[in-house]
Amino acid sequence: MAASATNLSPELIDQVATGVAKATSLYPSSTWIRSLLPTLRAAPPPVLTKTASFRLLTTDFTTSLSLSQTSTFPSTIQNASLPERILPAGRPIPVQVVGVEDLGRSKMEQIEALEAVERGETKKGRELIRVVREEGEERGHGREEERTAGPCRLILQDAAGVRVYGIDLKPVEGVKLGMFIGTKIILHKAIVARGVLLLEPTTATVIGGKIESLHAAWFENRKKELMIAIGVTN
Repeated sequence: MAASATNLSPELIDQVATGVAKATSLYPSSTWIRSLLPTLRAAPPPVLTKTASFRLLTTDFTTSLSLSQTSTFPSTIQNASLPERILPAGRPIPVQVVGVEDLGRSKMEQIEALEAVERGETKKGRELIRVVREEGEERGHGREEERTAGPCRLILQDAAGVRVYGIDLKPVEGVKLGMFIGTKIILHKAIVARGVLLLEPTTATVIGGKIESLHAAWFENRKKELMIAIGVTN
């Protein structure tokens, strides 16, 4: 039986929100928690917290996070005239991926890689393998996959909706062509150079997630853009 609105005490909302923040480093708004809980089956707070944490990773967090508690990009983040600097060392900044390009692959290779992800296939060295997804895994996150190109250029969006480019100077686990649009990344003391975030494993942590509608639309549009760029129009 789903929880009713009468069960949504301020204490429960605060408990779930605090638990989600500890589990994900994301601070959901009380409005989002309040709208989510009535859709869930009655359960102990730890179970509700686990479900809420998973659901939050699938949201567009420009609408689901508490802006009063969430750190966002500084107002000068897009200023390309500023020299290299480090993001403020306070609370880490959560971002979501809204675009990705593999700079180490040709456009044709990117098309082939995207089509392989669609088929559930990937390459390990020169060997073509099929990624077998276990329960809880989604396409694009098979454990057998290896990064064979890069670096990747990402379009990253903070909770206020501000977008900037990010490039992984060193391979960051989970960052690759075929990663889900809507993937959430936590930034901590990342370097900004001329308006571009320079990502490394010590400053960027992928925590997962996917925005289904954005991923499907981006995937289709990106393939079309790449095909047009190499002269294929149908």
